[in-house]
Amino acid sequence: MRDKSLWDRAVNDSANLDDLPNIDPEKLHSIDIEALVGADAPRHPPKILVLYGSLRERSFSRLASEEAGRLLRWYGCEVRTFNPSGLPLPDDAEAEHPKVQELRELAEWSDGMLWVSPERHGAMTGVMKAQVDWIPLSLGGVRPTQGKTLAVMEVSGGSQSFNAVNQLRILGRWMRMITIPNQSSVPKAFNEFDDAGRMKPSPLYMRIVDVCEELVKFTWLTRGSSAYLTDRYSERVESAEALSRRVNQSTH
Repeated sequence: MRDKSLWDRAVNDSANLDDLPNIDPEKLHSIDIEALVGADAPRHPPKILVLYGSLRERSFSRLASEEAGRLLRWYGCEVRTFNPSGLPLPDDAEAEHPKVQELRELAEWSDGMLWVSPERHGAMTGVMKAQVDWIPLSLGGVRPTQGKTLAVMEVSGGSQSFNAVNQLRILGRWMRMITIPNQSSVPKAFNEFDDAGRMKPSPLYMRIVDVCEELVKFTWLTRGSSAYLTDRYSERVESAEALSRRVNQSTH
């Protein structure tokens, strides 16, 4: 029998369910780590960065991200959320800006991400896009997003739409992330949260639970192998050619 670990204890501690009043505890299953990872895979709690795309005082994308954060913590993750307030527009400040540095450090820290955007004028918000635009594909020789997992969600004020999540998927692919199959779209979000900012029980809430569960599973499954999964022939050839040029230059 394996030792009780952080995620085992979280599942068996009923106090962790106190913050999830709309959950059926008999149906919420812990992640079977042994079914997903090998013996030599890293065992620290998955580190998930949450980004949301609105600065409104009552931001439904923020409320949805907070709901997801509670679930991710129950599943044993370490969760950090970036507050986009004060982040400058891309190219309107230097990369040394404190909010830019905070965002980039969180991107490097994470094993996976959750992006939640409102849909505005049929698209993700500028606040959401600006955050992704400030995360470079390469930073000091390190690709801060490559091979990391990603889940995407959206909220909207009208009928259900998938424009924002579809765009977020394109962004995730461009950032070389492993975007999970499941996603969540919450229409008429103003009807789905109570006065305290908690999401009401509904099939839409259950879909967010599904997304969080799948994100955690995919993160466990791929985290230890992400470097190998993203190892590319073209980059190996390019690296060899670059090495050859440096060696040849040194002999002149």
